[in-house]
Amino acid sequence: MDQPIIASSRKHANFVSEPMAAKPVTALAGIGETLGRKLNQHGYQQARDVLGKYLTEGPNFEQWLKDSIGANANQASTCRKCLQDWSDNFI
Repeated sequence: MDQPIIASSRKHANFVSEPMAAKPVTALAGIGETLGRKLNQHGYQQARDVLGKYLTEGPNFEQWLKDSIGANANQASTCRKCLQDWSDNFI
């Protein structure tokens, strides 16, 4: 039996409950307007772009968020968990 996903926020729950489609990076839990702008400046316009980076970075994803856009440890962890849970649901 599948274990239920325990969402850390409504934003997280909303994101992981449906296909990604063309959601902006700010739809990701842990990514607000400021970090979203920084991701956009690095060429990540949509959440699926960040998913690709998550999949290629693996265990280094949180550190990549910290180093590239200045995410703090909580924001990086929250974003990783959001993408992990979405992947568990849809991949």
